Amino acid sequence: MLHINLRDGEQVVINGAVLRATGRVALCVENESAVLRGRDIMHPDEATTPARRAYLACMLAYIDPDAGTAHGNAAVAHAAEAFAAIGSDEAQALCAELIDRVAEQRLYQALGLCRALIRLEDEAVPLLAVVQD
Repeated sequence: MLHINLRDGEQVVINGAVLRATGRVALCVENESAVLRGRDIMHPDEATTPARRAYLACMLAYIDPDAGTAHGNAAVAHAAEAFAAIGSDEAQALCAELIDRVAEQRLYQALGLCRALIRLEDEAVPLLAVVQD
């Protein structure tokens, strides 16, 4: 059982349906469902880097299982791009684990790995800019 508290205007996606709270709401999800709170939802225009595109693809696979294979394949491809851009041992380990989670259809866990990959990518971007100058 999953308890969710939403503030007024906050969104949640449950099995692909986007819900918006009107007033404070407490929900109890009593069965297995794909649930994403508003702060975990990425809009396509925010997917501006390989790690963010991997997150978006994992998120879409999670909330749209009918197209999960295509989105999962995209997530793996974007993870490989992120590793190529970052190139660290930590990025390699995260990408390997991310690919495993996608293959196992453990997409919520894959989202957490994508968030870690985004943090690494954000840290690497200033370093990459210095190297290119």
